[in-house]
Amino acid sequence: MSNTYKSAGVDKEEGYKTVDKIKKAVGETHNSNVLNHLGSFGAFYEIGGYKNPVLVSGTDGVGTKLKVALDTKKYDSIGVDCFAMCANDILCHGAKPLFFLDYLACGKLDSEIAAEIVLGMVEACKDNNCALIGGETAEMPGMYQPGDYDVAGFCVGIVEKDQIIDGSTIKAGNKIIALPSSGFHSNGFSLVRKVFPNFEEEFEGKPLYETLLVPTRLYYKDIHKVLEEVKVSGIAHITGGGLYENVPRIIPEGLCASIDESKIRIPSVMLELEKRGGVAREEMYGTFNMGVGMVIVVDAEHAEKVLHLLDDAYEIGEITEGSEKIDLKF
Repeated sequence: MSNTYKSAGVDKEEGYKTVDKIKKAVGETHNSNVLNHLGSFGAFYEIGGYKNPVLVSGTDGVGTKLKVALDTKKYDSIGVDCFAMCANDILCHGAKPLFFLDYLACGKLDSEIAAEIVLGMVEACKDNNCALIGGETAEMPGMYQPGDYDVAGFCVGIVEKDQIIDGSTIKAGNKIIALPSSGFHSNGFSLVRKVFPNFEEEFEGKPLYETLLVPTRLYYKDIHKVLEEVKVSGIAHITGGGLYENVPRIIPEGLCASIDESKIRIPSVMLELEKRGGVAREEMYGTFNMGVGMVIVVDAEHAEKVLHLLDDAYEIGEITEGSEKIDLKF
C-alpha cells in the first residue's frame, strides 16, 4: 500500500468539510468593501470615506484558556475570545475594526470542532461590524496531539490620523474610568488551571468551567459610543500583566495613574482563586484584570458624561504628577 497524505495524519477532506460548514456564515460578515470571497490566495478590502486614514493592527491568541475548552468540549466561546483579544487592542487607539483573519492549528482536524470555533469568530465579527475575510487551518500531526487546537487571529482597523488616541494628551487631573470585564477574559489561565484543576466542580450553583469560559467582553460599541460624544485622552486594554503593566503603556513621562484599589469591583471567582491559591493581592493585580477590562482616561469635566453613556462604567482614580506611571493604592 502506497503512502498518502492521509496515512501521514492529514485528512484534506476534513478541511474541505470545515470550509463548507463555515462558508455561508463567514460570508454574512462581508460588506461592499470586501472584493473577493473565501478561496482566494489573498483577501481584498477596499478603503473609502477617509481623508487621511491610518491602519491599526493587532494580533493575539487565546492562550491556555483553550485547555479548559478542550477538556470540557465547549468550543463556542473560544472564537469570540480570539477576536476580542485582537479587536479590543486596536480600540485603544480609536480605531474601528475593518477585517479579521484567523489561524487554527491542530494535530487532527475535526470539522465540527473547527467550525464551532470559527462560528464564534463570526458572531463576534458581526457584533463589531467587522468582516472575517480569511484564515488558515493547519493540520500538523506530530506537532500537536490529536484533540489539541491552537487559535490565533489578526485584526486590522482604521482611524483618521488626527483622531488617533495614544495617551499623549493625558494630563494631571484627568479621571480614570473602568469598564468591567466579563471575567478572566483570556489571560492568566496557567495560574487559573493550577489553582482550579477540576473544571467540573460546582461554583456558585453551576460547573466552574461555565464561569471560566465566559468569553472576553467586546468593547467596540461602548468605546465608540463614548468617542462620538467625548474627547478621550487615553484607553488601555487590561490583558496579561493586569493594571500594573497595561495602564503605564499610555501614561506620559512625569505623570502617574493613581488608582484606588478599594473602588475596583473584583469578580467573586477571582477572590476565590486568590483565597484558595494563597495568591498575594499584588500578584493577582499583576496577572489578572481583576474585573477591569478597559480603562478610559478623560478630562474631569467629561467623566460624568462617560458614566452616563456607559451604565456599568465607574471611576477608579485620577492622573497625578509623579514618576512611577501607576500607583495602585491598597
